[in-house]
Amino acid sequence: MMDSQENILDQEQHEITNPAEKSAEVENVNAEEPMAEAPETVEKTEQEPAQTADVPELQQTAGNAEKETPDEVTPEQDAPVRKSYKNKKEILERVREIAQNEDNPNKDEIDYLKTTFYKLHIAEREAQQKDFLDAGGDPEKYVVFPDEDEEAFKAEMQIIKEKRSKIFQEQEEEKKRNLQKKLEIIDKIKTMATSPDEANKSFNEFKELQQQWKEIKSVPAEKANELWRNYQLYVEQFYDLLNLNREAREYDFKKNMELKVRLCEAAERLADEPDVISAFHQLQELHQQYREIGPVSKEQREEIWARFKAASTVINKRHQQHFEQLRSQEEENLTKKTALCEKVEAIAKEENKGASDWEKHTKQIIEIQTEWKKIGFAPQKMNVRIFERFRATCDDFFARKAEYFKQMKERFAENAEKKKALVAQAQALTDSTDWKSTTDKFIALQKEWKTIGMVPKKLGDQLWNDFLTACNHFFEARNAANAGTRNEERANLDKKREIIAQLKEIAKDAVDNAQEKVQELTDQYNAIGHVPFREKDRIYKEFHDVLDQLYKDMNISIARRRLDNFKSNLKNVAKRGEDALDNERGRLMHRYEQLKQEITTYENNLGFLNASSKKGNSLIDEMNRKVQKLKDDAELVKQKIKAIDAENTEEE
Repeated sequence: MMDSQENILDQEQHEITNPAEKSAEVENVNAEEPMAEAPETVEKTEQEPAQTADVPELQQTAGNAEKETPDEVTPEQDAPVRKSYKNKKEILERVREIAQNEDNPNKDEIDYLKTTFYKLHIAEREAQQKDFLDAGGDPEKYVVFPDEDEEAFKAEMQIIKEKRSKIFQEQEEEKKRNLQKKLEIIDKIKTMATSPDEANKSFNEFKELQQQWKEIKSVPAEKANELWRNYQLYVEQFYDLLNLNREAREYDFKKNMELKVRLCEAAERLADEPDVISAFHQLQELHQQYREIGPVSKEQREEIWARFKAASTVINKRHQQHFEQLRSQEEENLTKKTALCEKVEAIAKEENKGASDWEKHTKQIIEIQTEWKKIGFAPQKMNVRIFERFRATCDDFFARKAEYFKQMKERFAENAEKKKALVAQAQALTDSTDWKSTTDKFIALQKEWKTIGMVPKKLGDQLWNDFLTACNHFFEARNAANAGTRNEERANLDKKREIIAQLKEIAKDAVDNAQEKVQELTDQYNAIGHVPFREKDRIYKEFHDVLDQLYKDMNISIARRRLDNFKSNLKNVAKRGEDALDNERGRLMHRYEQLKQEITTYENNLGFLNASSKKGNSLIDEMNRKVQKLKDDAELVKQKIKAIDAENTEEE
């Protein structure tokens, strides 16, 4: 019967796994503290692409929704609070609260809520399926019904998605406006930095422009580096032209130095941050703050930037190594999944001769599917493709298995109907007293029963018991009725065995009247009635074996005696003249030809009988004995003719 386990890959359709976190490109990581004398650069970390979920999301899942527009990583966003949720209702309430009350939903929290919801959803559905199967339900009839909580969850997530998409567009527009504002600030500072006198007069305005610059936040990433270099260039020019008192300028440099030292310390502490991705994002924020701080003294510029750059390099290398390890692990996962695909494809190609083969291969594939679920992501470009290859093979196997068991159930149902019909026929014959005819009918029903295929065990046992009961009822009644006949047949068997014993004694000790005694015993044997059916062939063979031996021995003896008598009388015939010998020879030749013709006729008849009769048929045995007797007679006649020829030769 069909295994209760379903294709466990169906359980993956709602599973949402957190993809490897997409690392935002370090905005302006190259924008170090510019120095005209020796510009520095920080190696820019390659942006790691987002991972694709290991399980392609199927219909009626949250995964069918369009991918959400990624948010820009900004310093203002706090890390999501990973609250523990006990059930889907709690998650749905939180998602509904976010959708209705928050204008800028936190992406990390949304991803966490989505993953947690579907883990609970899958666990709940697997429990429902297990309860159904444990209660004796048919796996093929199990149906996954729509879940109201899931539908509500998807509706609220759609609202959140639309909000996030709108926010993303607004952020992009705001970045463009910020770019234009900063370009205007650069133009104003550029105008101020034309002469020392103009610089001194415009110092307050310059400080105000610097404050405005700090208050303006993100700009398009592709413009950030160039924008920052231009800003720093004209700020430096402005400071170089300022004719301020040395004390004020040194105070400004000292204050900026203190701020940059704190940023260096903060960057250095990030080396101990266990979360590589979080450390990388925090470093971006520190770089943004570093840019906003004014210059330090020329003597300290290179030193402080080298320290900040060194701390940044540590974080960047950790970040790079993290994704290199991920890529290495993904390649290893791809190799493992490819091997599992080949294993399941080989199993799917094996021939299934019966239900046991299907169940054995099902168990093997279920084990492989369990192993598959333990393996992580493959590389992004191959992840969906390798899963589709694996899933297609499993789906094909389980579809063919379902079709096989469907056809088997149909055959079982057909066989059950045939056996029910035989049971009905057998029950209708149970009380019949026409022993011979009804016995033949029961035997025919039993033979037909053996030709019918299998049925489900429980039903098959019941039908067999009903059929056997009907058969036994009839045969017990027949045996009871025939009990007297069987006693008589056993008595006949004993009588025939006694006659056979007497024939064996004659064969052992020759007697004068052996032929007459044998004929007398043979007549007695033939007059005895039937013996038990099972003993019939055995007693028949035993009787005729001893009889054949007796006839053979007696025929040889009689033939020799007759030939001797013929030779003794041949002298008297010769005395009557040659004509007498010739006449006797002619008579014998005529007799010899008659015997040969009779032998040929019997042998032809035996050929027809052997082609249509069973081995051991009594008529065939009797005819064989008759043929042998004719051959013996023919041989005796032949020897007599030779004796006459020998007598004629002596006379000449």
